[in-house]
Parts: sequence; structure tokens; C-alpha cells
Amino acid sequence: MNFFTKETKTALQAKEQALWLAFAPIAFQAAKALRDMGILQIVADSGTRGVTIEDVLEKVKLSRYSARVLLEAGLGLEMLIVNDKKYTLTKTGYFILSDTLTRINMDFSHDVCYNAMYHLQDSLTDGKPRGLKELGPWETIYQGLSILPEPSRTSWFNFDHYYSDLAFPGVLPIVFEQQPKTLLDIGGNTGKWSMACAKHDPDVHITIMDLPVQVNVARKNIEAAGLQDRVSFFETDILDESLPFAKGFDAIWMSQFLDCFSETEIISILRRCREALNEGGSIFILEPFWNKQQFKSAAFCLQQTSLYFTAIANGNSQMYHTDDFFACIRAAGLEVVLENNNVGLSYTLLRCVKA
Repeated sequence: MNFFTKETKTALQAKEQALWLAFAPIAFQAAKALRDMGILQIVADSGTRGVTIEDVLEKVKLSRYSARVLLEAGLGLEMLIVNDKKYTLTKTGYFILSDTLTRINMDFSHDVCYNAMYHLQDSLTDGKPRGLKELGPWETIYQGLSILPEPSRTSWFNFDHYYSDLAFPGVLPIVFEQQPKTLLDIGGNTGKWSMACAKHDPDVHITIMDLPVQVNVARKNIEAAGLQDRVSFFETDILDESLPFAKGFDAIWMSQFLDCFSETEIISILRRCREALNEGGSIFILEPFWNKQQFKSAAFCLQQTSLYFTAIANGNSQMYHTDDFFACIRAAGLEVVLENNNVGLSYTLLRCVKA
């Protein structure tokens, strides 16, 4: 991946990009308003015929002024084009309106991150998630995930699950290639992975280890699925090294989990994972690394998501480059024996064993 090794823009293109960034918060809200207030759908429904402002006003409860400023903003955003006073949808407008990935990212940015990002510079200076106060009174977002205010809660879980859920079918056969009988799901969240494992292999027993507030959510989902005999629960704060760590596992699973921690914390967690493994056991890590992306847009999304961790999640973690992440693995006394960079939408699957 060589997306970030050389300048690619002319001076004029670079200034245009700079001006886009200067107005980015306004442009974002305009794009979301065009989507949420139904204007993009009205334009899309017109096909190649296009619609006039009068056509739009017949279908939305807006003043002519409001419709006009949004439509004209849509031109500058390259979401709309206009000919003979008739607006039609561009490809960018189509993706804002209809692409699931774009919708999930936009909702996450708006409902979880937008207000909190006002505090980004304070977070960078203090090493604390100063923007989290916009969502709730917690030290980290993980303490309040199950009780986030709406629509933040729905947008957070949609964002979190969309990426990892796409990867699950492809990684299950790899994780179960050695037929583990006991599996520890660290950061089990809502229990989706554990339920997938239980259904994939009837002989495996899974233990979900997470914060109490998250275990409560997972337990309800496991019981609703009738899998309570196959799944156990271990409540703990993994950052508190004085608390006991579950042990005796053939496999340990962490999906989009370690990016929630600093490098020092990752090393500590991995060292305790190493101690929890049975002889011959494996640690499986599913993570999106920004330097392993096929598309520049994917790397961009991950780099910006790092700032969500800075300002909101915990103040000290990120979406990592493999050089930094692999150094943590080695420091924990582990080695990578499998690296699969073609998992799901943007993921890498690592299999680690005791060095």
C-alpha cells in the first residue's frame, strides 16, 4: 500500500481540498439534511428527467428558501447536478442515499462523534476522552455502551457490528481448524461471535469475558438463543491487573477489541492471554489495520476512526499500523503464525502462539 508516500495533487487541487476541509462540518450537515429530509430520494425517484424546486416543494414540508439552499449546497457537494433548472442525482448522491456502508459511517459520525469532536484538541493534549461528556458521565465509552442515549446507541452498534459481522463466516473455519474445546471470547459485547461459534461447533464451550454492563446484555441474548448451557460468563475489568484472569483455554478470540487500548495496555492484555492458554493453544485477533487496506478510502476511514478513540472512547487507542501492533505481540511473548489480510470488508485475521 503506497497511498501516502507522495504528493498527488497540483497546487490548485490542493487548495480546493483545503477549502473543502475548511467547510467540511457544514458540508457534512448539508449532505445529511439532503438525505434525511427526503430531497435526495425525490431527486433519485425522478431518474434522468430530473426535478425542479417546485417538484421538491410538492413533496417536502420546507419553505422555498430552505429547499433552495439545500439543493444549491448539493451542487457544490457534487451530489446533484442541474440542467434547465432540473436537478438530477450524481453517483456521489446515490451513495449518500443508498449505500449501507456510507449510511452507517455517516450516522456514526453524526450521532456519536460530531459534538464530541469539538473537544478533540483537549483530548490530544490531556490524553483523556474529553468529548465523551457529550454522551454520558463515564471514564470510557465502554462503561456506558448498553445505556448510551439514542440515537447514539443504535448508531454505535450498527457501526461496530457491520464490519465485524461480515468477517465472521470467513474466519470461523480457521478458528475451528484445530477443533478447540474451550474458547475465551474477550470483549464479547452482545454475544454475536459466541453464538456463531456455538452454532458452528456443537462441542465447543465458550466463555465471554467483559465488563459487567456488557455481560448483562450478552447473557440476555445467549439465553434468548437457548445457548446458556454452551456459554459461560466472566465479569471483569481487563484493565485492572489485580483482578483474576480466566484460564485454561484452547483458543482465545478478540475481535476489534485490542484497538480499544494503548500499546502498553495491549501488551499487558496479551501477556495475560498467553498465561490463559492451554499448551498448543492459539490467540486469534481480528483487526482492521489501516496500512493493509486495498482502497485508499478504507485507510482514510480507519485513520479518522482513530480520532474517535482519542476524543470519545478512551483517549489513548487507535486503529493501528501493523508495525506498531506486531511490536506489542512480540513484547508479550507471542509470535504471529498466520496473517490473513483478506477477511470481510477490511480486516486482518492473526493467529498467535507462544513464542
